Amino acid sequence: MKNVYTVRQVNTYIKNMFTQDFMLNRIYVKGEVSNCKYHTSGHIYFSLKDESGTIACVMFAGHRSGLSFRLQEGQQVIVLGSVSVYERSGQYQLYAREIMLDGAGALYEKFEALKKELAEMGMFAREYKQPIPKYIHTLGVVTAPTGAAVRDIINIAGRRNPYVQIILYPAQVQGEGAAESIVRGIRALEKKKVDVMIVGRGGGSIEDLWAFNEEPVARAIFECSIPVISAVGHETDTTIADFVADLRAPTPSAAAELAVYDHREARERIRTYQEAMLRQVTLKISEKRSALERLRMRLNYAHPRQKLNESRQYAADLETRLRLLMQNRLDREKHRLALCVEKMKGLSPLEKLSHGYSYIQNQNGENIRSIRQVSDGTALEIYVSDGRIHALVTGSGEEIK
Repeated sequence: MKNVYTVRQVNTYIKNMFTQDFMLNRIYVKGEVSNCKYHTSGHIYFSLKDESGTIACVMFAGHRSGLSFRLQEGQQVIVLGSVSVYERSGQYQLYAREIMLDGAGALYEKFEALKKELAEMGMFAREYKQPIPKYIHTLGVVTAPTGAAVRDIINIAGRRNPYVQIILYPAQVQGEGAAESIVRGIRALEKKKVDVMIVGRGGGSIEDLWAFNEEPVARAIFECSIPVISAVGHETDTTIADFVADLRAPTPSAAAELAVYDHREARERIRTYQEAMLRQVTLKISEKRSALERLRMRLNYAHPRQKLNESRQYAADLETRLRLLMQNRLDREKHRLALCVEKMKGLSPLEKLSHGYSYIQNQNGENIRSIRQVSDGTALEIYVSDGRIHALVTGSGEEIK
């Protein structure tokens, strides 16, 4: 009967075959990262794939020092490790000891290293950012003289404010010598004393944009005394220049909008301010007129003429009251006098005379009331109702009772 082997024996045999293969014990494998998982134990499980196949990979926690970046889906990497069989599942996999970014990935790693270094130096600090002037006369642009970026900047800036002068420094923005060309452009426009500067280019791969990740460009932007707006690539593209610049624009078109104030908006705002100012002035004039009218009324009330008029009116009222009181008093006195007259009429001798009585007096004016006051020959005057009678006494005698 033929020999029969257990699964474990077979897996162990195959593992030994892999272990004895020198090439498989130290091999570099290139591919795209997929199904990347960081386990709580510290191990990293992932797969490497290309257009033809996939290989399972694991990096144990003890080998994490061989990874200088965070492994993510879609990264192109080169993995140094060994290929062996996991006996429990019978599957072979790549045990990674080092992982390096490949191509663009290597550039990204370099990008992250420079970004970290410049950040630690404080070149990204907000306190060093210069404010972008709102109203400018001259706009400096460092970019390629041809291409969509410069056309967009010129078109948008001209449309927003045709009175702004645009000074273009035709820089090389890609390939060998691009960083030096960009630096020269920044320093040349700084000497021109432009109001604000746009440094950028259109979109592209990380290799195409790499000149804006060079340290000389970052230092030139940081040291520039003119406010710099970075406008590199598309909105999703990020370069070192974006972090160092005073303001980052997602695109060159957006940079032109941020740098150049829209004169139509300015005119509209001025018109709005004029209308608001006119309303405020009209309202203020109305308020001041009302206040002036109140003060005029108070002044008129406090004026000596007003006091004099009031005093005159008061004197006239007093005079009227005095006349009324005097008239009332005169009326009362007249009434009382009439009563007295009536009383005196009752006592008047003349009234008595009208009733048939007479009044007799001697030459001395004494009223004769008794026969003892006269004698024969005494001259008398007798007063009757219509005159006097002169008489002489010829005799007298007592009244016969």
